[in-house]
Amino acid sequence: MHSSVRRLVIGAFTLSTLPAFAQLQGGKIESSNKPHPVASIQDKETAAQRDARMAWWREARFGMFIHWGLYAVPAGEWHGERTSHIGEWIMNDLSIPVTDYKQFANNFNPTGFSAHDIVAIAKSAGMKYIVITAKHHDGFAMFDSKVDPFNIVAATPFKRDPLRELAEECHKAGLRLGFYYSQAQDWTAPGGTAIPRAGHNKETGHWDKQQDGSFDEYLKTKALPQVKELLTNYGGVPDILWYDTPTDKMTPERAAEFVSVMNQYPKLIWNNRLGGGYKGDTETPEQYIPPQGFPGRDWESCMTINDTWGYKSFDTNFKSSETLLRNLIDIASKGGNYLLNVGPDANGKIPAPEIERLQAMGKWLSTNGESIYGAQATLFGPEAGAFAPASGNAKPKFVPTWEWRSTTKANRIYIHLFAWPKGSFHLEKLPRTIGKAYLLGDPSHKALKFTQKGQTLDVTLPSAPLDPIATVLVLESKK
Repeated sequence: MHSSVRRLVIGAFTLSTLPAFAQLQGGKIESSNKPHPVASIQDKETAAQRDARMAWWREARFGMFIHWGLYAVPAGEWHGERTSHIGEWIMNDLSIPVTDYKQFANNFNPTGFSAHDIVAIAKSAGMKYIVITAKHHDGFAMFDSKVDPFNIVAATPFKRDPLRELAEECHKAGLRLGFYYSQAQDWTAPGGTAIPRAGHNKETGHWDKQQDGSFDEYLKTKALPQVKELLTNYGGVPDILWYDTPTDKMTPERAAEFVSVMNQYPKLIWNNRLGGGYKGDTETPEQYIPPQGFPGRDWESCMTINDTWGYKSFDTNFKSSETLLRNLIDIASKGGNYLLNVGPDANGKIPAPEIERLQAMGKWLSTNGESIYGAQATLFGPEAGAFAPASGNAKPKFVPTWEWRSTTKANRIYIHLFAWPKGSFHLEKLPRTIGKAYLLGDPSHKALKFTQKGQTLDVTLPSAPLDPIATVLVLESKK
């Protein structure tokens, strides 16, 4: 067996030297090309089989991430102290003892939760799939687990399984559903790992003796059995398993145990955060958009609407609808998906400012979704920006420009205009012959005048844009 393990890398720092993050911010996960102890589906399938398995995901382009769990009860504050970090890490950040943290379950009764409403919000936003935290690093399961009683059905007055209700509503609405599962970190189960931070045990990351135990026993008695529950108990769901923070404990041999289970589900999509050198299906840049995407790889930027993933009552730093929409367009133009997070409160409600922004995105997509769903990356590239020259040993920094972006389909090129050109839009090198140009937001698709000479194109535009955030110019290939 090979001993290579996956590492999370940010700059020159490895996972063990980093402060705590929900999914390591801006992290790139390295994987191994060495033979795996157990071959994954990605190791064995043909290109055509992979294309068929990933087809719906590539078409979707836009999904909802939901970070919701017991951490919504303290909402970022414990014993008068506010965390300066993200909400779902409060147990680790404030070194809350296991017994004290588990007591939050006594007051977790989210009667405001409505799977129907959440799915309706996602659908109205133009999202095509949902990924929800089934178990985050605090070890609390948001589903009816028979494996461990620390879950929303057995340990709270709520007594309901939100994942089952979401699975039913997603099926009715035609949305796909995925489950996030923290496979290595678990701060309440003996043997679970914890990323070390100041004041904690440097080797284990623990701050409470109740956390000590065997990692292999934790995997055997909790993590693996719960993943099996998630894969078997929800009627064809999940479509996605979204792992996180494997830590160096997740060796190839340990990760292979999860792969053996997942191989029984040939349509399952899973990300690159399992560990043990397994690449999975998707790259997962966090809180940033890679300058040039990941050519040759499926990828998905996961990002927050404010500054936290899990609910924090005093985080009101919400991004504008304009920023969120331009993120979506930028990501699609580089061939990726946008997994945009919401953090319901302890009553199960998505904060109103988040809903407002999602609805604004949905309104734009209701007119311009053709340019996003199923669209491929730009045929151009320089419009996204360029790397600035770096001095010394510094890495070149990418400087984005925000005049326009582009996506592509077999017979159409979509130009998303952020800055409205005066008079006309010019392309210097166009690899297709154009037969018609029009604005996607114009219901009549009235033809615009254009001139194409060789590879250059000039399209005469109206005096004002149709949409203040992004007006889409369609260049239709000549038949």
